[in-house]
Amino acid sequence: MTPWHPEQQTPTERLDVLSRGATSAEALAFFDALPPVPISEMIGNWHGAELLTGHPLDGVLGPLGWRGKRFVEPDEAHPLVFQTKDGKSFELNPGFVPLGLALRAGPMLRRIPTAARAARPLLRLAGTTRPRARLRMKEYRGVVSAAMIYDALPLNDAFRKVDTNTLLGAMDMRGPGAPFVFSLRRTNHSP
Repeated sequence: MTPWHPEQQTPTERLDVLSRGATSAEALAFFDALPPVPISEMIGNWHGAELLTGHPLDGVLGPLGWRGKRFVEPDEAHPLVFQTKDGKSFELNPGFVPLGLALRAGPMLRRIPTAARAARPLLRLAGTTRPRARLRMKEYRGVVSAAMIYDALPLNDAFRKVDTNTLLGAMDMRGPGAPFVFSLRRTNHSP
């Protein structure tokens, strides 16, 4: 894949290209070239999509019903909005997500779609109505921008602005390797 040249391609066009598959280096080079986003522009409902870069979480969240994130105010962030088979949204408590298991189970969930379908109804048991994260301005990769800090997991999602209604996120977690990269598009309804 060729490097991004802003004079030849808008950020939205570049995201569309990277959404078809990219390396971590390509996704992070794009992330680093984007401007920061203030917390005030984060408030609202956002539909999420994974950027497939070879991360262990690639292809895991979507089949489980992940739909995005919801930010009500800086201290009221819902990091994992999921959807049931009948189309109803619910917030998942990330504190009940065994992150190590999710990282190890990723390849199995991608290879065996029935495993994700079988696990999906169980997620509702970890539902919550309380916010499980908050937004703060944090430095990540040398730029201060809005970031979501999870209450119960050693994770931060850093955000950059693609356009008025689109963000690129990088889930930073302890351990080696590149972050999990995803996009968020603003929506007028629950993600």
